[in-house]
Amino acid sequence: WFSILLATLFLPQVVLNIPQFLLFRTWGWTNSYLPLVVPAFFGAEPYFIFMLVQFMRSVSRELEEAAEIDGCNSFQRLVYIVVPMVKPTIVSVALFQFMWAFNDFQGPLIYIDSVKKYPTSLGLRLLTDAETGFEWNKVLALSVITLLPSLIVFFLAQDQFVDGIAAGGVKG
Repeated sequence: WFSILLATLFLPQVVLNIPQFLLFRTWGWTNSYLPLVVPAFFGAEPYFIFMLVQFMRSVSRELEEAAEIDGCNSFQRLVYIVVPMVKPTIVSVALFQFMWAFNDFQGPLIYIDSVKKYPTSLGLRLLTDAETGFEWNKVLALSVITLLPSLIVFFLAQDQFVDGIAAGGVKG
């Protein structure tokens, strides 16, 4: 299964757009935020799954064996041993996934029909028109508003994110 996951990393997103659209239309998710939020929430990007698997493989097998000797079952080993060790990686994946989903430009164009439901990334693009000129005050104000959620999430997760970078440098 892991090699199939790796193979999907080589597929460009454009190849997956039509099947995903047909699937989401069948489920009745078009013209809503569900096709944008649900896959992002469950980590549907193969890159992030690959990243988590690689970090989980770096967890010492001896720690898991010691927990097994102490009477932990597989789920307890995952919860008490593996997850605390890869917590910075999980936070990093969540942070990157949030940034990717929040800054997605193509997804809302595919799944959302109503201009009133467009996220700020598309609203910002609608304010920039080369023929009529830019209203820079509105463009810059919306740029700051668009940037705020990403900044807030990053600063909230900064400690764990830095721990993840430091742990990645020490493991070698």
